[in-house]
Amino acid sequence: MPNLKDELHASGWSAACPCFDNTTTKRNKLILPCLISSRIYVVDVGSECRAPKLCKTIEPVDVFWKCNKGYLNIPRSLPNGDILIANLGDPSGNSKGGFIVLDGETFELKGNWENECGSSLSVYDFCYKPRHNVLVSSAGIALKCVGYGFSPGDFKKGVFGRRLNVWNLSCHSLTQCFDLGEDSLPLSVKFLHNPDAAEGYVSCALSGIVYRFYKCEASIVPAARGDPAVVSYRGIEKHTEEIWGSREKEGGVWRGQYPDPASDVCARMRGVCSSTECEGSPS
Repeated sequence: MPNLKDELHASGWSAACPCFDNTTTKRNKLILPCLISSRIYVVDVGSECRAPKLCKTIEPVDVFWKCNKGYLNIPRSLPNGDILIANLGDPSGNSKGGFIVLDGETFELKGNWENECGSSLSVYDFCYKPRHNVLVSSAGIALKCVGYGFSPGDFKKGVFGRRLNVWNLSCHSLTQCFDLGEDSLPLSVKFLHNPDAAEGYVSCALSGIVYRFYKCEASIVPAARGDPAVVSYRGIEKHTEEIWGSREKEGGVWRGQYPDPASDVCARMRGVCSSTECEGSPS
């Protein structure tokens, strides 16, 4: 990339969004938000698949002035085709984040997604279900505190996120919050692939807990718990609906079968692939 210290942490804008009914949708641009610089790159990966080209750059100053947000993370497509990008905080690194929106055709910065009356919340990851008019987001971290590295001394100081937030998708307003415990740090959040399913999972990086959340219940029920390790990413396999997760600290990968939706039985861990059992370096 043409700039240094961007930190290209996440990329996306996939056409394979499970919330879309139109399976013919094609996209040839890759959206690259920058976690540290707050810059946004748009890369043409379709015109010449073996020779990607940088076709647009949105500079940090534009994001700061128009949205008063920074530290950009996960991009996903909205039902109308626009691009929604989660952000962890404001330009000063405080945990006053939210979402910004790019036009899905021109890639111009449109502004903030959440309404003016909504709370400014740090957002690391998010997922939504249009058929249930809901968006669920996970809390992030205070970048100005941990931007230079992880420190156990930050525990008990409110630096690490602890909430799972529920939004009204059409009104762009916050409707509900779940407190997952101090220093839990919920990160990756996923709904099941079935567009009618009203349940999903969120993994907590520091507590090592994976929580299952579902509609019309008063609380979130723990679905699985691993070792208190850094569980940074989790996915749901499309065909079998198995849960996969990575453990950054040990470099391992775990797999589990999600419980029956009608029960609260803990997910059954089916094996851990550690760095000593796999070929090559873990990533």
